[in-house]
Amino acid sequence: MKTQTNQLISPYGGKLVDLLAPAEELPDLKAQASELPTVRISERSVCDLELLATGAFSPLETFMGEEDYQRVLAEMRLKDGHLFPIPITLPVEPVPHIGLDQKITLCNAKNELLAVMTIEEIYEWDLGEAAECVFKSQDVRHPLVAEMHRWGKLYISGRLQILQLPKHYDFQDIRLTAEQTRRRLEELDCNNVVAFQTRNPLHRVHEELIKRATEESDGTLLLHPVVGMTKPGDVDHYTRVRTYRALAAHYYDPKRVLLALLPLAMRMAGPREAVWHALIRRNFGANHLIVGRDHASPGVDSTGKPFYGPYDAQELMEQFSEELGVDVVPFREFVYLPNEDRYEEVSKVKAGTQTASLSGTQVREQYLNAGKRIPEWFTRPEVADILSETHPPRHRQGVCIWFTGLSGAGKSTTAEVLIALLPEHGRQVTLLDGDVVRTHLSKGLGFSKEDRDTNIRRIGFVASEIVRHGGTVICAAVSPYRATRNEVRSLMPDHFVEVFVDTPLEVCEDRDTKGMYAKARRGEIQGFTGVDDPYEAPENPEIVLDTVDGQPEENASRIIDYLKEKDFLRAGS
Repeated sequence: MKTQTNQLISPYGGKLVDLLAPAEELPDLKAQASELPTVRISERSVCDLELLATGAFSPLETFMGEEDYQRVLAEMRLKDGHLFPIPITLPVEPVPHIGLDQKITLCNAKNELLAVMTIEEIYEWDLGEAAECVFKSQDVRHPLVAEMHRWGKLYISGRLQILQLPKHYDFQDIRLTAEQTRRRLEELDCNNVVAFQTRNPLHRVHEELIKRATEESDGTLLLHPVVGMTKPGDVDHYTRVRTYRALAAHYYDPKRVLLALLPLAMRMAGPREAVWHALIRRNFGANHLIVGRDHASPGVDSTGKPFYGPYDAQELMEQFSEELGVDVVPFREFVYLPNEDRYEEVSKVKAGTQTASLSGTQVREQYLNAGKRIPEWFTRPEVADILSETHPPRHRQGVCIWFTGLSGAGKSTTAEVLIALLPEHGRQVTLLDGDVVRTHLSKGLGFSKEDRDTNIRRIGFVASEIVRHGGTVICAAVSPYRATRNEVRSLMPDHFVEVFVDTPLEVCEDRDTKGMYAKARRGEIQGFTGVDDPYEAPENPEIVLDTVDGQPEENASRIIDYLKEKDFLRAGS
């Protein structure tokens, strides 16, 4: 057996944090945990808990207390001065068993007991402050800002004792903790490790960049894809990991590459996230990180403007590179030279040379969505095969048509016409009508803001599952709150068509066959949208309908035309 040499960069803070309870203590600890009050934590917090437990967030040892949290927001540092750009917090609702010195058990959605926490701090947090500091925006088109609207009002912190890590049944051989990854890298006998952060399939331009970066640093590649939570709408991790495995097996020196999966819940925080990714990769043994254009960007805001500049992440990473001990490798722009069958940096290509390139958008729209094979000069055949298997043409992908507007605006009437038209174009449709959903899926919910949000999230979840499996779903609900609608959009961002039925309040009241507005005016109904509770109109809906001068048939035809334009319906169908 080869003697291991400690050539890798040390973990940030000097050692890897290990929160796993000793084996000899587990029986008693599990027995105790089963008797404690239970707090079910979100998928995001489960990801954070796993990486806290195994040292990926070293030197952080628990969900942040208030002093750490406030300093991270203001200065990107922990209270002890260590750099840490992203708050790692545990949000909860104020319930009786959340109290200082109280022990609680943390469990996941399956009620599996994961950890015992001794609560040492409880503090309130401000959504606006957090969003501005971390994301530089309160725009609810940012998926994390939208998500934060449903987080608990309190953060808690305290000592953690990990009973078990979350169970993963897929790709177990490459789900490596920070310690396991470091051991594998040491076996490869490398001094320099170049980490590549990825949440997308790799094409030949990425392959070329990675190979050059590892060669220039005389290093080993840590191909380290995120398989926790990425940007809503990203290619699923099963498909991505299959493509990474194919590339690693056929196009890289097995002695110079390690493929390992990272169960990280991304924040899409752009520049701050790049620094965070570098810190995490140092804990896994990397001293170089490839940082691309628009690194960890959520895309564009409600006005169509990018949340971050294309090189903001690289620039911030450069500022802290020396302190972190992780060199930034900027993602350079490459083009394909057809006459030479190779890739080259744009800056090194002579004027007049024939070149070729494709953007990610072009790959999706011109090839995958159109059912055409991706060119071999752009993507390896093994990768193209996998993507074609899992990414059908656009007209076979799911789509959600979300009607929003005041009660009586004409949402259901237009939806009924649309339901009759879509099968003509080869689309079978599911209708999730607000009134019907309240009779079944949301029976028992009231009309408080919290209950209304819960109702819309339920509709959104069901709709997203239909879309994920290639179905067409029409949702017709008042859905009065902008943040909640955008939260639903984030579940299926490229497959969500928001239709604002823009009917004036006085017209809706005149149409009121149920007499609901009249009851609200008399005070018999409290919190009625448009009377004593606000309706927040969409800022940038895909379609705005006029039901005063426009007939339902005309409005439904407008939606059909839009779906054809976006290729959700076959041209000429």
